[in-house]
Amino acid sequence: MDTLSLCLIVRDEADVLERCLESAAGLYDELVVVDTGSTDATRAIARRFTGKVYDFPWRDDFAAARNFSFEQSTMSYRMWLDADDVLLPADREAFLALKREQLPGPDVVMAPYHAGVDTEGRPTLTYCRERILRASPSLRWEGAVHEAIVPAGEILYTQAAVTHRKERPSDPERTRRILERAAGARNLTPREQFYYGRELSAHGRHAEAVQVLEDFLTVGWGWKENNIEACRTLGACYQALGKPRQALRALLESLAFDAPRAEVCCDLGRLWMERADYAQAARWYERALDCPWDPRSGAFIVPDCHGFLPCIQLCVCAWNLGERERAVYWNERAAAFRPDHPACRHNRAFFAGEMDLSQENGSKREDSGK
Repeated sequence: MDTLSLCLIVRDEADVLERCLESAAGLYDELVVVDTGSTDATRAIARRFTGKVYDFPWRDDFAAARNFSFEQSTMSYRMWLDADDVLLPADREAFLALKREQLPGPDVVMAPYHAGVDTEGRPTLTYCRERILRASPSLRWEGAVHEAIVPAGEILYTQAAVTHRKERPSDPERTRRILERAAGARNLTPREQFYYGRELSAHGRHAEAVQVLEDFLTVGWGWKENNIEACRTLGACYQALGKPRQALRALLESLAFDAPRAEVCCDLGRLWMERADYAQAARWYERALDCPWDPRSGAFIVPDCHGFLPCIQLCVCAWNLGERERAVYWNERAAAFRPDHPACRHNRAFFAGEMDLSQENGSKREDSGK
């Protein structure tokens, strides 16, 4: 077992910091907290857990702040969290086992990051992140926003996950503002260009997002997973602009980068459903169910696209195609993924009512024939 520093950068996180640090209790040998300008009780809370609390003047550069936090650490390995992240008990135990049994060893440990969860705690968006890194000057953060460390050396993948549990909205303009300032001063990197397009889309600036993302894809320097996600965002932008043909083209372009992804297939299924072409929609939803889920890819994975969503939409498609038994079948398949989902319950009640009505009509026909 080797030693581990836990490093956080924080600002006005008094409502979540204690929860985060308590969830990781016993895992780290050193805690480094870097404050970038809090005006609440964040520093006081941090000092209850560690004497290593540092100030770092904020300059719209997340990588600079994270690298500073790493530079203050003294252990053999570094782990990072955000203040609104938590380690669920099972994940904390899995990280402890990893530290005990597999450190020292790898240079980088990649772990799932559940970036969104529903009200019942099920992940709604998950992807793999570099989570634990050997203390090495070559493993540094890059990027003013959506910062990352390029994995290098021996890489270990774990199923131990970090769960993001945001309690309040952050500054909705911060990321866009940083990227716009960078774009005005220099050429954006491919990663920055990709995220800038996503930010514009998220703020409803769809026409501008289209221009940025089309340029991003045309230059062709982006990472495969970002290219595929850019096609999905483009499709959504074109739909919002009332251009369904361009939306279809953008989604199909994703197939040039890799095999079909379940998320893309679901987007295509929705496009065809909006055209009331249920047969074509069903083909894409069925294809979504055949797409593998590779947690190591780094892709943004929407778990519902790998089960519940295609099944519940196939139920709708089958009903509109006059295939009642198939509709019932697909609703039950959907319920296997989400037993208590309101759509599944509603459909069961609807199908039961249809069956009762059919039996009643059959009895009336028999009575009238006597």
